Amino acid sequence: MRPRGTPEELERRRRRAIDLLKAGASITEVARRVGCSHSSVILWRDTVRRRGPAALRARPASGRPPKLSEPQRARLPQLLLRGASTWGFETDLWTTRRIATVIRREFRVRLHRAHVGRLLTELGWSCQKPERRALERDEAAIARWKRYRWTAVKKTRSA
Repeated sequence: MRPRGTPEELERRRRRAIDLLKAGASITEVARRVGCSHSSVILWRDTVRRRGPAALRARPASGRPPKLSEPQRARLPQLLLRGASTWGFETDLWTTRRIATVIRREFRVRLHRAHVGRLLTELGWSCQKPERRALERDEAAIARWKRYRWTAVKKTRSA
């Protein structure tokens, strides 16, 4: 399993381990101080011996290339700001399923709803939950009730 940290942090950790080895620390001591297994320290030491210090350089984690290109990702918020009703949906409420549909229509790319949520988070968008309030709600009557009736009804601390 890959350890936590950015590639640069992991590179600093490897370089620190090699510096400690050069300073005369034992493999077990180095492993304890940098927080890894002693087999990792041995692996790093042997790698530096074979290929030099440049072999410890940080490499980005590999993975599947993104389905949406950077220009497409940049264009997505503009498309969503038009509103859901302009895309043919009944209400103006965006859901991940609706956004996935817009992405499929506009960019011809299929994304799972869960990935759409992660994508929106990366773009700086947050989940919105509509407030569920009755249309007939009378704010003035509620304020009056809270001020006069609630203070009379609510329990007070016993002595």
